Amino acid sequence: MSLWIPITIVAAFLQNLRSVLQKAIRGRLSTAGAAYARFVYALPLAMLYLWGLQAVGGFMVPQANATFVLYCALGGIAQILFTVVLLWMFSFRSFAVGTTFSKLEVVLIAVIGGILLGDTVGPLAALAIGIGAAGTVVLAMTETDLSPRALLRGVTEKATLIGLLSAALLGASVVCFRGAALALGSPDFIMSAALTLVVALTIQTLAMGAWFLIFDRAELGRVFTEWRRAAPVGLVGMACSACWFMAFTLQNAAYVRALGQVELLFTFAAGLFVFGEKTTRTEVIGVALIVCAILLILLE
Repeated sequence: MSLWIPITIVAAFLQNLRSVLQKAIRGRLSTAGAAYARFVYALPLAMLYLWGLQAVGGFMVPQANATFVLYCALGGIAQILFTVVLLWMFSFRSFAVGTTFSKLEVVLIAVIGGILLGDTVGPLAALAIGIGAAGTVVLAMTETDLSPRALLRGVTEKATLIGLLSAALLGASVVCFRGAALALGSPDFIMSAALTLVVALTIQTLAMGAWFLIFDRAELGRVFTEWRRAAPVGLVGMACSACWFMAFTLQNAAYVRALGQVELLFTFAAGLFVFGEKTTRTEVIGVALIVCAILLILLE
């Protein structure tokens, strides 16, 4: 089995766990505050992780270059803008339509990766990405109680464009992080991913911190006063990002995120077996499509 496959599955599981932890602090912090907690509490842990790889693991820190820094900055800012655009989308009455179209992230990653990095996608993988995107859209429609007719009516609405913009920003961040790791040219993918993570988190922490200092110091204070609840988000988020970055370094980002849709299966299984939630026929169809997409990606 290719190493990127188990790493991606672990990353998807950790992302699911991070989402659960973020929900626990959502009532105490705003969505932007919860996002900043991910960065500010993950940064020192990521630095410790990088130091441990060098001091204990014996890995050499790659030599940074201008291309690496540029990709880190673009990826970090794109990820922050994704959060901002997502918040903006919720202000529209038709946000459910926008939310559904924001799930087309994997398709846009394949497109952006081809443009920026020259990453090509095989026919089987392209089919898998399309099927997986359809599955995520079906699940999103179920979550927002959106009918197919309402989805088609909402194609021309402003929220749809905003949803696609949020998907493009998230996709761009993923491709840029892969580009940053590859720009280092190091044979040690673990160290390349770790250095990319530290630099990206540093940029994100400084950028969002400056924004909070200027526009919302009260929320910035809450991020630190709620450290007992926010710190675990940073810990899990750091481990999650480290796994994602390693997988991006090893494999085409579109393949990684397509397999990463297994996170939705974890969420579905938790709702079914842990919380005893009832499933609908539409949800089963969505899950079946995602399972099919994952199997095709593994075959590719």
